[in-house]
Amino acid sequence: MNIEEYIASGKLELYVAGVLSKEENLQIHNDAEQHPELKKEIEAIEASILALSKSASPKLDSNMFTAIKRRLNLEDNTKVVQLPKQKSGWATYTGWAAAVVLSAGMLWMYNQNKDLESKIEVVSQEKIDLESKIDNANNSLIETQDLLNTIRDKNIDVVALGGQAVSPESYAKAYWNKKEQKVFIDAKGLPEPPDGFVYQVWSLKLNPLTPTSLGLLEDFKGDENKIFALANANNSEAFGITLEPAGGSESPTLEQLYTLGVAASS
Repeated sequence: MNIEEYIASGKLELYVAGVLSKEENLQIHNDAEQHPELKKEIEAIEASILALSKSASPKLDSNMFTAIKRRLNLEDNTKVVQLPKQKSGWATYTGWAAAVVLSAGMLWMYNQNKDLESKIEVVSQEKIDLESKIDNANNSLIETQDLLNTIRDKNIDVVALGGQAVSPESYAKAYWNKKEQKVFIDAKGLPEPPDGFVYQVWSLKLNPLTPTSLGLLEDFKGDENKIFALANANNSEAFGITLEPAGGSESPTLEQLYTLGVAASS
């Protein structure tokens, strides 16, 4: 049991005010018997209430009454009408108890309001996340449609890239649009590169062998479709993909040549 949270909950004030149910009163009584800190707090609350009740009905002592008579130039034999004594401060006590109940109610409403605000904030964030996912899905759909239109173009040359000695099971395809000077690499058949390495695509002239870098297959792990668009203004005779250190290389590492394919026009 967290004693500080128990005290801060306001239950003890309601217990002293006598507005809790029989079961709640019994529970708090048992808790106070087991935890001296709670019992001490209850006694402090009761003492505060009694002090407040007494202060609400101050009495006028005889010395003060005599002084007032002198200030008013009253004779000693002036008849003083005795007013009936006020009753005990139970009305004040009841009012204080009502204030405690009201405060507890307001605290409960405040906590409920904060909880509601928190839930609204969560729902709002979920809405933002959902809208973002919808936008991403729409963008992905548009990109997919554009890609399909591109690879179905009659001007596209499709070059199959077969696996090489370092990875015979690997494969890829190059969709080359000479008119738009673009090439799309479908790298679904390549294994994920190890950390610190990246795939690099090369345009090749075969005789003599002259490689030209077309770029890197960036964010390979994060790209679900594994299709990458690269610019290619070269008169390519073949395409190759090598595994290079992060950032790429100026010339291909032939020992890490994963796929290679010759263009039909060569």
